[in-house]
Amino acid sequence: MEILSSNLFNIQLLMENGGLVLWIILLASLLMWTLIIERYLFVYVIHPKQFKTMISDWHQRRERGSWYAQKIRQGMIAETTMSLKRYLMSIRTLIVALPMLGLLGTVDGMIQTFDVLTVFGTGNARGMAGGISVALITTMGGLLAALSGMYFSTQLEQRITREVDNVADALRRD
Repeated sequence: MEILSSNLFNIQLLMENGGLVLWIILLASLLMWTLIIERYLFVYVIHPKQFKTMISDWHQRRERGSWYAQKIRQGMIAETTMSLKRYLMSIRTLIVALPMLGLLGTVDGMIQTFDVLTVFGTGNARGMAGGISVALITTMGGLLAALSGMYFSTQLEQRITREVDNVADALRRD
């Protein structure tokens, strides 16, 4: 229990030192991870049920070779593709935005450092260290959040591509 409270204190201290931009990075990261988890749940839990229903509906059709049937097939594939790819662009946008937010924190920290230099000159090392700390913490936060999301997003996109191909193969005319 002591380890948990110690770690929570360290996280709280880190967030306080990072400033407002680090809180924005945290919120963007939480949104990104919520979307990633939702997509994983959809791909691995909900989509297989929808897939079985769609295949069953397709195989219940009497004819699957006509022009009309092929247009229905294309519509089913497009609908599946859209449902599988939902939120992927939002996830990618957050992954790209997180390092930029880290850079914004870097600029904010450097401005704080220059403000200390302006008022106190080079004699206040502790004041300058605070601004540099903000700069480094926010940079690290933005990069770590983006890198962690990038791995899972790429894996998710590859899985979705395979699922779309599986749907197209399953809906061929027999």
